[in-house]
Amino acid sequence: MENHIEVQEKQDKGFTLVELLIVIVILGILATVTIFAVRGITDQGKASTCKADSKTLQTAYEAYSAQYGGATIPTTANGGVVPTGATFALGADAETTIKNAGFIRAASSNWVLSDTGVLTVEDNDAVTAGVQSANGCTAAMI
Repeated sequence: MENHIEVQEKQDKGFTLVELLIVIVILGILATVTIFAVRGITDQGKASTCKADSKTLQTAYEAYSAQYGGATIPTTANGGVVPTGATFALGADAETTIKNAGFIRAASSNWVLSDTGVLTVEDNDAVTAGVQSANGCTAAMI
């Protein structure tokens, strides 16, 4: 009796074209869903930044007014003078003066603070206040 062992040749069978196309379509759908989800989160972040900037500037204006008195922030543009006892330099605008006084770290890129404490949307693309600007802020966010 002879022992016959049959050896089957093992053939590696690759993926078919249909299987590859199905995987590509599924990956495309997942990528699309992810992109739209991230876009919504980014928009919420911009809105939060705008609101936080407006509140920071309002608080800084109120703190400056409380410490140094007066309803108008002195600047070099309006011919103001440094308050008595203050050791900071006046800025060209209200935000710079408040920054020099130590009430904020940097001027806002979203808002413009007037000498009298009025906030308006930064006008990057010649849009009017109340209309959404390139930075995503609106006057309604005040």
